[in-house]
Amino acid sequence: MPNEPSIKVSFELTRRDIKYFRERLKQSRGGKKSPDDQKVVEAALALVDEADHADSPEFVRSRIGILRQLIDMVRDEQWRLEGRDRARVLDALAYFADPEDLIPDRIPGIGYIDDAIMIELVARELKHEIKSYEDFCEFRNQPKSRRPADDKIEAKRQALQRRMRRRRRSDLQRVRATRTKSSLRLW
Repeated sequence: MPNEPSIKVSFELTRRDIKYFRERLKQSRGGKKSPDDQKVVEAALALVDEADHADSPEFVRSRIGILRQLIDMVRDEQWRLEGRDRARVLDALAYFADPEDLIPDRIPGIGYIDDAIMIELVARELKHEIKSYEDFCEFRNQPKSRRPADDKIEAKRQALQRRMRRRRRSDLQRVRATRTKSSLRLW
């Protein structure tokens, strides 16, 4: 109904709630390495496709875009996310590849809400990775008249990934120094 007002629903995740999601994140990857990476990406992509075709609430649809961005990040050959950086994103995607989630996806209207919550938590945890990748894509995808050469794209990739790691380390040091209640760490 176009004229119906929107309703804001909010809730607070307690330390126990965050612990639950953290444990689910760890269980979903279970220490698996590279051979399963493609399966993880394909399963996460399947979730994106299913959620796109479902009649999901806007809250869910907006977060699915973030999940798509994480998938693009690990598939992008020019971005070349490697090592621990790649593992962090794949570990996050592994949760979405797990068919056993809190609310079964097949339940109309609410089936993807737990996935949306996890996407929100993961996006906060991977904010520097997401921002660096967005900046990379913006730099790389300039109009043809201003498009940078491949060597400049590579230099930009390296600089942005260094910035990403530096900011992540800085956040971790700040969290360790303050250990506040609001500190959210999934890893």
